[in-house]
Amino acid sequence: MTAAQLDAAPRGEAEHVFPLPHAPGAVSAVRHHIRQILTGWNLATDFTEDVLLVASELLTNAIVHALPPATLALSRSEVDRCRAIRVEVTDMGPVSPAGLTASALDPDEHGRGLAIVTALATRCGVHVHSAGSSRWAELQIGRG
Repeated sequence: MTAAQLDAAPRGEAEHVFPLPHAPGAVSAVRHHIRQILTGWNLATDFTEDVLLVASELLTNAIVHALPPATLALSRSEVDRCRAIRVEVTDMGPVSPAGLTASALDPDEHGRGLAIVTALATRCGVHVHSAGSSRWAELQIGRG
């Protein structure tokens, strides 16, 4: 990670960073690693599935719409007795998909990812910096 990426990353109780290969199958492989970590953190199954879905959407967004390289940071933290999991994907910034315009993408297959992230996350956002951009989401553990 670059210094700018480290500055954008949260300082949590635990943090894991994964490089994201810019290739088909990359999201599945990273999801597998994330699931192992979340299982080790003893999180509820439904909450784990929400975190995995958010991670998948952010990772897919980076593969489809950004320049490589990309990384995913997964962390857990506790602030004022509020425990949360943070998923952050950092890439080299937005680009248009090669040879495709937004109107050429099938609306049945594309365009809902960030709405899913927003619906599941307690907080989410984008941080633009000199090394690209970071899209992040925090999911509160035990939210009701």
